[in-house]
Amino acid sequence: MPQLSNDQHIRQLANLELLARQVVEGFITGLHQSPFHGFSVEFAEHRLYNNGESVKNIDWKLLARTDKLFVKQFEEETNLRCYLLLDTSSSMNFPVAGTSKLQFSVYAIASLMYLFKRQRDAFGLCLFSDKLDWLSPARSTSAHLFYLYAELEKAYNSHRQNTTTSISPVLHHLANEIHQRSMIIIFSDMLENSISAEKTQALFAAIQHLKYRKHEVIIFNVSDSQKERNFNFDNKPHHFIDMETGAEVRIHPGKVRESYQEAIEQYRYHLMLKCAQYNIQLIDADIDKGYNDILKTYLIKRNSML
Repeated sequence: MPQLSNDQHIRQLANLELLARQVVEGFITGLHQSPFHGFSVEFAEHRLYNNGESVKNIDWKLLARTDKLFVKQFEEETNLRCYLLLDTSSSMNFPVAGTSKLQFSVYAIASLMYLFKRQRDAFGLCLFSDKLDWLSPARSTSAHLFYLYAELEKAYNSHRQNTTTSISPVLHHLANEIHQRSMIIIFSDMLENSISAEKTQALFAAIQHLKYRKHEVIIFNVSDSQKERNFNFDNKPHHFIDMETGAEVRIHPGKVRESYQEAIEQYRYHLMLKCAQYNIQLIDADIDKGYNDILKTYLIKRNSML
């Protein structure tokens, strides 16, 4: 699969559709050569024309090439409904140099949408930070795909300053709004919930609300593992600024690394246990590891839901 690196030439989202197509087609090529080849990732775009039906959907270009009448499949035909939730809070802008968590998430979501379109699954997009900022309906048309790509580009280009995260009210809103069983996929660094047990409790109360409505939930915990988990900073004093609150601290990484790693791993372990308790998939999404595991997770969950 073509891997998207941190090089400067991919920092601009000049053609999100092209990037998503490259990721998905590379993934599918690898999938066909793996034990997962049984997954249905190819869907016919046409079917033979039946005498007496409307001619408005005939593919005339294909007729010229094959001398046979085919009609385009109706795009509103769908197998599954998926909603993609993107955390746009300020902490998602980390790291400032190279690929940020926000950029990684935008690419991942764009790639999933492209795969949804191939699968004829309906998909919607939700942007949130400290509140629900924007929510689209779920559709499976090409026009809808490009509409959501445009919204993703806007989200990427509108870097938020000193904006915190609040996931639980967003999930409660979705649980009340979405009436058909759906797959809910969350892209967030989940840092809000490391602050207090109260916020973690609120998060899982909201997830329980979604589960009560028969929705399936996947959380992609987006992180820069080298910096945020391993605390891999040069062995010299650093000036750290909280991207959400603006709080500042000057410390020597070597003096706090061990206690920091212990605290972050304890939080992650607690989060993992809670997700297991509620039958929620929690997937580590390291911004340096590519998108194959993200696309594969969707296919596995999709096949279990159909």
